[in-house]
Formats: sequence, structure tokens, C-alpha cells
Amino acid sequence: MIADDPIAAFRVEAGEVLDQVEQALLDLGHRLDDADLVNAVFRGLHTLKGSGAMFGFDALAGFTHHCESAFDRVRKGQVPATAGLVSVILSAQDHMRALVEGDAPAADGDAILARLQAAIDEASGTAPAAAKAPVRTGWQIAFRLPADAMANGTNPLMLLDELRELGECTVVARTDRVPPLADLVPTECHIGWDVTLTGDIKRDDIEDVFIFVMDDMELSIEPLGLDDAEAAENIPTVEAPAVEDSIVAAPVASAPPTDSPAARSTAKAEESVRVPAARLDALMDRVGELVIAQSRLSQCADRGQDLVLRSVSEEIERLAGELRDTMMVLRMVPVGSLFSRFRRLIHDLSRDTGKTIEFETAGEATEVDKTVIERLFDPMVHLIRNSCDHGLETPEDRIAAGKPAAGSVKLAAHQAGGEVVITIRDDGRGINRARVRAKAEANGLIQPDQVLSDHELLQMIFAPGFSTAATVTNLSGRGVGMDVVKRTIEGLRGSIDVQSTEGEGSLIALRIPLTLAIIDGLLVRVGTGRYVIPLTAVEECIELSLEDDMRHRGRSLITLREKLVPFLRLREMFATDTRPDPFQKIVVVSTPQGRVGLVVDQIIGNHQTVIKPMSALHQGATTFAGATILGDGEVALILDIAQLIALGQPREETLRAAG
Repeated sequence: MIADDPIAAFRVEAGEVLDQVEQALLDLGHRLDDADLVNAVFRGLHTLKGSGAMFGFDALAGFTHHCESAFDRVRKGQVPATAGLVSVILSAQDHMRALVEGDAPAADGDAILARLQAAIDEASGTAPAAAKAPVRTGWQIAFRLPADAMANGTNPLMLLDELRELGECTVVARTDRVPPLADLVPTECHIGWDVTLTGDIKRDDIEDVFIFVMDDMELSIEPLGLDDAEAAENIPTVEAPAVEDSIVAAPVASAPPTDSPAARSTAKAEESVRVPAARLDALMDRVGELVIAQSRLSQCADRGQDLVLRSVSEEIERLAGELRDTMMVLRMVPVGSLFSRFRRLIHDLSRDTGKTIEFETAGEATEVDKTVIERLFDPMVHLIRNSCDHGLETPEDRIAAGKPAAGSVKLAAHQAGGEVVITIRDDGRGINRARVRAKAEANGLIQPDQVLSDHELLQMIFAPGFSTAATVTNLSGRGVGMDVVKRTIEGLRGSIDVQSTEGEGSLIALRIPLTLAIIDGLLVRVGTGRYVIPLTAVEECIELSLEDDMRHRGRSLITLREKLVPFLRLREMFATDTRPDPFQKIVVVSTPQGRVGLVVDQIIGNHQTVIKPMSALHQGATTFAGATILGDGEVALILDIAQLIALGQPREETLRAAG
């Protein structure tokens, strides 16, 4: 596990550092003169280089050193930040990810470094001719590492080399604490150092050198006056024992300044704890089993007359509900973690298509189950690529149509009951319905004279092999992807809806459940079987008498508050072969296409449903989203509302046509 494997822990943390570097680079591409972003990229590269060397990733440390040196020149104002330089470093961080995983060809790194040097040379040609005279200031640094520093992987010589990279420095070793030879432990560090560092250098840059050892070392950083800096130039670079009273200030013990990077990282460590996802999944399974056991206990208590047992059952039900809610919160992550991953995709698509694309996000704080987030990434990649490649026009076409040259793609998310709605909106050319219909007819999906609603026509784009692209590119046009998108969304018990206005753009809305683990459901009976309807889809329940049922035979429509609502008889769909109850019930559910009624024999009540996946043998039963274990040990199937209605509507139309 990660906790027991330092290499695995490094890979996780390196991935987070590279994510931060990537986001800073993408921001820098829009604000090339932002010094804070330049410093953020430099600090990330510096951290990755240092930690990579510490864990034995020498190739990573060596490659990152070149990128860090390039941004060090940008940071010092020697070279301006350019779009070309940002693009090369983005490619470099992709190579760094491969180096972290250990599967990066060396030739790729050499090619990137050649491009990096070319970008630096090109940027140097645009640098201001008149550079500012260096400020004759600096710092007096006194530091001593803990005795076990070298045993823990810290090399003092590398720290001194990093200080030399910041500016001119004079190093004097302090040997006053070196023990006699008989008492010397060769693996311990007994030497301290006085370093006089001259130049226009920020204190944070010096602290970054010691960021991994700052908590345990003695460190003093004092500014030099002008006279001190000038005098430092005449100090010979000789390593000799220093006199104790020559130290500028007494060494500061381990606690770093409150505004230092080490202090900030310590504060973050106290606020959060890293837990492997497998542990959360195991805990979720245990909570699910507890909910099932609590349901059995409640059923036993309701059958008996023991008031004490009922009281205990109600208390356990309350505690189990609170534990379930707490567990659900632990699994929730903001969709912003998903949205941020698409910034790089938009950047690359803009480069590959030659289009100017503005990327906007909204609702990043909306939270979804981590499993949903993981499974949403690939479908959204397909949708965003289609929006950029098919939807957005070229700058010339946009200007001719009276639009801004830059196209817009916007991701937004908001919560609606027990669902999260994620929308992908573009302001491109929209969907050409005539071309969609012609392609559907050519593919044999519909008949030439078949009447389709606008919703049904737009849903054709999700058919396997369907594409209206005139040419196939490396981005899209093969008709592969959109059918996978629909299957994945439906596999998440979600739905997908398309709206489009020609000449103005398109909007694709994904409706996804908050969680895939435990849901609130409405337990119903159809014949002798029991089923669960997700409570988030239920609007209301009404009674259907036997007389009303007979009267509605052949048309399956009821009037509900002066509006016609179609309904499906689940008894017939499930072929129960039992007589209907005298007073059946209609459960009215909401769908993207409107309200639909589901006729059941009995409504048993609310039920906390632990979702269990269907076995491989039952994967073809698409009308069910899963199963759950009831309190009496029997299994109840969970209805997939969208699939159930899609299957039932043609059946009802056939029956209606037959009379």
C-alpha cells in the first residue's frame, strides 16, 4: 500500500506537483508577465527535482534541472516568458510524468531539451537590451543539518550547489562540533556551514533550498548590508574552521518562520490526511453491510411487541443513517478536480485545430462521488473534443458570421436533488439537423418518412458508427466515441440530453447520480416480486382502481392536473402472471422527456438501498441498475428508469395500435 511504499508515495506526490505546475503553466500562457505564476512554476520544478533525487529518480532530477534552470532565467528577468517556452515546458512535464512512472524513452527527453534550448535562444533575442544593474545586497546564512541527515538521503553538497545557483556565494565550513576520531560516527553529519550569498535574491528562494529538511535543522538567514556585501567579495573561498563568535546570529532551532513554505506545508498536513482509495471503498462496503443488518433488525422489531427492542432498533437506525451520510461525504470530491484536467486538453485542441478557444468553468465546488468522477473523465473528453472540432468554427468563419474570432467552451455543474447536472456548452455552428437525418437514413437507423421528435433526432448522434464529419481527422470523424459516451453515462444510471440551435451553438447536459453506493429508494411490489425505484426520480404516487385500469386499457394515459401523463404497466412488462391488486398504484417519475407513470401493485415504503452490481449472467437485463438485499434476506432489483421507459414505450405503442 502507499503508506508502506515510499516510492509509491513519491509517485502520488510527484503527480500532484506536476498537476500544479501544469495549471500554473496554463495560466501563465494567458498572463506571460505574471511573476507569481513564474515563481510557482519554478518552485514546482525545484521541488520535483529535489524530491526526485532524494528517491533515486536521477533521470527525472537531471531532466527537471534543465527546465528549472530555464525558468530560473525567466524568474531573474534574464529571459522573458513566451508562449513558445510555455508550450515546451508543458511537453516537458508530460515527459516528467513518464519518467516518474519509469517508461520514458531517453530520445524524447533529448528532443524536448533541444526544443527548450531553441525556445530560450529565441526568447533571449527578444529580451530587453538594457538590463538592470545588479543590486549589491545579499544574505548571511548559517545552517547545520541534523546528525541523521545523510542517512535519510540528504546530500549537503547538493544544498550548497543549489545556493551557488542563486548567486555568488562564499562557503565556510564549521567543524567545531566534529568529535574526536574515536567517537566519530561516519554516517552522521557533524559539520555546519556559514554561507555569504550576494545578489538580488528573495528569502523564499533560499528557504526553498532547505524545504525538505527545514523542520529538523538549525538555520539562520540574515540580510547583508551594502557594506557587508562589498566586503564579502574579498573573502577568499577557503573552507576552514570558523570562529564561534563570527556567526552573525545564534542558530534558529527547528521551527521555521510562520510564513515559510515549511510552515505552510505543516499546516496543510494538519488539516488533511491522505487515505488510499481502496480503504474508503472497503469502509463503504462495511457501511453497506451495516445498513442491510440494520434493515433486518428494524423488520424484526416491527414484527414483535418488545418496546425495548424497538427503541434500540430506532437508535441503531439513526446511528447507521448518520454513519452512512458521513461516509458519503468522505467519498465526495468537487467536480473542479475533473474540470481542471480539461484545461490542458483545450490548450492542445486550440493548437491542433488552429482555433482560438476560450475555456470557462462554473460550479466547480459541486461535489460528486469519487467513483463517478473517475468514470466521467473519458466521456467528457469525447464531448469536449467534438465541441472544439465539430462545433466551433475557424476564426475566419466566425468573423464572417458576425461572431468573435475566439470560440467559447463552458463547463458548468450544479446539484438538482440527488443528481448532479454537468453541462458542456459551445457557441459554435450548432447541429445541422438535415445532415443528421440524412446520415441516419443512410445508416438504416430510420425510415425516410419516419416522424421523429427533435429530441429523438438529436439522440441519433449517439448511435454506433454515426458521424456527420465530411473528413476524418486525428481528433474525430470516425463515428467512434459518442456511442461509448452514452453507454458510460447510462452505466452510471445517468442520462444525456442534447439541445442545439443552428448558428448559435449546442448544449449537452449530463444528469448523474451523486453516488453509486447507497441511495434512498421507494420499495414497491409488482406481482410477487419487490423492486426499488430511485427516490430522486419519484414525483408523486396516486391510486389506480381496477375500474380506472380497465377504462384506460388501450391508451395507457391518465389526466393529472389537466395534463396527460403516459404510464407503463410493470405487471405486463415483467410478465408476472398474477392477478392485479384491486387498488393498484401509479408512481409518477420524472425523465428528461417528461413525466411517466409506473403501475405497481403495492407501495411498501422508503428503503435505504445498498447497490450491488448485477452478475455477469444478468448484464443483458438493461432495465435494472443493480440489486439490493432486503431485511428478510431476499433480493430486490433496482429499476433503471431511463432504460425501462425506453423499452416500455414501443411496447405500449404496439398495444395501442392493436386496439
